[in-house]
Amino acid sequence: MSPHSRKALSVGDRISVTIEKIAHGGHFIARHEGAVIFVRHAIPDEVCTIEITSVGTSFNRADVISVESTSSDRVSAPCRYAHRQGCGGCDFQHIRPARQRELKSDVITEQFARIAKMEIDIEVEEVSAPLHWRTRYAATTDAQSRIGFKSLGSNRVIPIDSCPILVPEIDLATLPHDRLKASSRVEVAISTQGERVIGISDSRNSRQDKNPPVSIIEGTSPLRYDVSSAEGNFQYQVSSDSFWQGNINAPAALVDAVMEYAQVEEGDHLLDLYGGVGLFAGAAIETLGPTGRIDIVEGARSATSDARANFEKFKNVHIHTGDVAKEAKKFDSADVILLDPPRTGAGAGVIESITQLGARAIVYIACDPAALARDTGYLRDAGYHLEAIRAFDIFPMTHHVESVALYTPSEVS
Repeated sequence: MSPHSRKALSVGDRISVTIEKIAHGGHFIARHEGAVIFVRHAIPDEVCTIEITSVGTSFNRADVISVESTSSDRVSAPCRYAHRQGCGGCDFQHIRPARQRELKSDVITEQFARIAKMEIDIEVEEVSAPLHWRTRYAATTDAQSRIGFKSLGSNRVIPIDSCPILVPEIDLATLPHDRLKASSRVEVAISTQGERVIGISDSRNSRQDKNPPVSIIEGTSPLRYDVSSAEGNFQYQVSSDSFWQGNINAPAALVDAVMEYAQVEEGDHLLDLYGGVGLFAGAAIETLGPTGRIDIVEGARSATSDARANFEKFKNVHIHTGDVAKEAKKFDSADVILLDPPRTGAGAGVIESITQLGARAIVYIACDPAALARDTGYLRDAGYHLEAIRAFDIFPMTHHVESVALYTPSEVS
C-alpha cells in the first residue's frame, strides 16, 4: 500500500491489531494498513484493541485497551498502578518474568544485527527476584505533598502508597510523610547495613538545575555498601549524589562478570573509564597488587570525591575528575580498559582514543543495547573484536537490561 492511499491515523483512534515483535525501548510493533505502530503493554502474537496516543510520519504510538487473543505469557500485574494511565516506572509487569528476559535477549540480538551487522546468541541472566529488589530511588511529591512517581512521558505525579519493586525498608509507606514538602524530588537509599537516607530538593528547580541543593531529612550521607564477590570483599562510600546500582544484587553480579572478562594480573595498569565511586577498581585492587596501577576517570565530582575516600589507603589508585573523552587522550598505554558509560554510550571519540593504548582487553558495561551495538562497530573498525558477551536482568519488570562485553585485539603483532 502506498503512503498516499494509506488511511491516516489520528490520536484517539481505536483499532484491532496483531502484535508482531518487541522493539527497543519497551514497545511492541504492530501494523495497520501499512502504518507502523509502537504499542505499550502488549506481548508478541496477541490480538489487541489499541488506542493511538501519538502520530508521526514514520511511526505512531499506542496503548493496549483490551486483549482479544491473550498470550500464555500474560499475567496479572503485581502492582495496581502498573497500567497505561498509571505509574511510568514498570512497563513489563504484565509479562511473566522468564518471558521478560527472553524478550530482552531478542532486543539485544536485534540491535546487534541491525546496527553492528553481527549475529550473536545471548541469554539474559536472572540477578534477583522480580520484586523487592530496588535499594535506591527518586520519587516526586505533587502540589498537595502526596508522594508518587510520574506517569510515562509526563510530569503528572501518580500518588502511590506502596511500590512492590522497592525493598520493604524503603517503601513509600515507611517515609516521614509529614516532613515532605509539595513539588519536591525525594531521593531515598538504603545501605547494606540497613542505614537509610532521605533527601529532598525542589523539583521545579531541577528542570533548570541538574543538581539542585538537597536537604537531608533522615539519616546521613554518604552510605556504606559492602560488596562480596569472587574477588573478595570491599566497602564503598557512596554519597547521595553519586551513582550506585539500584538492584540489591547487581554490584556483586556485575563485578564477577567484569573481573571474569578482564582477567587482570599482578602489575597491570587498569584504566577505569566512567569509573564512578570505584566499584570495579575495588574488586581489582588486590589482584593488581602494589606494583599495579589503577586510573579512575569520572565526570561527576561527587563520585570522584567518594572514590578518593574509598581508595585513600592505596597509593597506586589515581582519581581523575573530568570529561572522559578529553581525559582518555592523556594516557599512553593500558593493559586492561573498563568502560561503564551512561546510556548514550562511549561514542566514536572515546573508542578512537582507547583503542590506541594497546590494551589486551576492553570490557564494556552497557545499559543500552543500541549504544553498545554502535560502539561495537567502532571497536571493530579500530581493530578490536567482540570476544564474549553476557546480559543481566538487573531491572526486572522493566524493559531495561545491562550487558557486559569483552573485546580483544583482532590481530596480535
